Amino acid sequence: MNQNKYIILVAGDPNSINTEIIFKSWNKCKDTIKKKIVIVGSFDLIKKQLKKLNYNIKMSKIKSLNEPHKQNVLKILNIDLKFKNPFKIKKEITSKYVLSCLNLAHKLALNKGILGIVNCAIDKKLLRKKNIGVTEYLAKKCKIRNNSEVMMISNKKLAVIPITTHIDLKNVSKNIKSEIIVSKVKTAHICFYNLFKRKPKIGILGLNPHNAELRSDSEENKKIIPAIKKLRKLDIKVKGPLVSDTVFINDYKNYDIIIGMFHDQVLAPFKSMFKFDAINITLGLKYLRVSPDHGTATNLILKKKANPTSLIKCINFISKFKK
Repeated sequence: MNQNKYIILVAGDPNSINTEIIFKSWNKCKDTIKKKIVIVGSFDLIKKQLKKLNYNIKMSKIKSLNEPHKQNVLKILNIDLKFKNPFKIKKEITSKYVLSCLNLAHKLALNKGILGIVNCAIDKKLLRKKNIGVTEYLAKKCKIRNNSEVMMISNKKLAVIPITTHIDLKNVSKNIKSEIIVSKVKTAHICFYNLFKRKPKIGILGLNPHNAELRSDSEENKKIIPAIKKLRKLDIKVKGPLVSDTVFINDYKNYDIIIGMFHDQVLAPFKSMFKFDAINITLGLKYLRVSPDHGTATNLILKKKANPTSLIKCINFISKFKK
């Protein structure tokens, strides 16, 4: 294998802005980073999409990472599927394509020559299972047990983590368990230290408005507080349960990580504050995996208005680590 430590960039959902932001990100990357990037995707599809966007970029189709590579050329490890209309692809074909890309990226990421995976946005419905996103999909591929995988949205100022991820609100309460909170916070604590070389200060939110006034039958008293007590015994710096309707006004500055009980409890205020200044990091896998903190943005296809900031941050973040 080449001496480079590669960044595997998964092309993601083709019915999206992904090719546009890959192009914009590539143009802003330093040459030292460009030589590390390998796209997992369809060479022909990306070529057609770039032509449709009227973008020009030098690309090379490769069959393996062992092939000699030209410098400053976008290397594409080809997924050999045929597409007619480059931005209006049927769901069945798109799903097959996305899963093929993710499966190959997972296989490659287990190799010592890979720094990790950056995957562009993917419509979760393409993963063919209800309530599963890329975080859960790759956790299953890595045979992660006990719900210990963690989705962390992060920038230099703050990180947020939801205990439950892609489930309906009506199902949140029954999916909150003390042992799951403990497992995920332990993963967050260990991985944060491994990534940033310091122990994080962690704030844990309650579930209900005003923490349900800490009623004896509340989730706060029955599930969240017992988990916090267990975590403190493990010498993990945690405080809570914090009141979620005020913590993002100013108190969040006292913490490295704010952990909420459901997806939008922490992601909605975080995105309101930081916009595209964030990346999505999956903690607890057998390799490093990050993705932009946004969706497929189908409303922006072919408009050339897509913001590449988050993808650029993903690439720069993962390029700094040594396996």
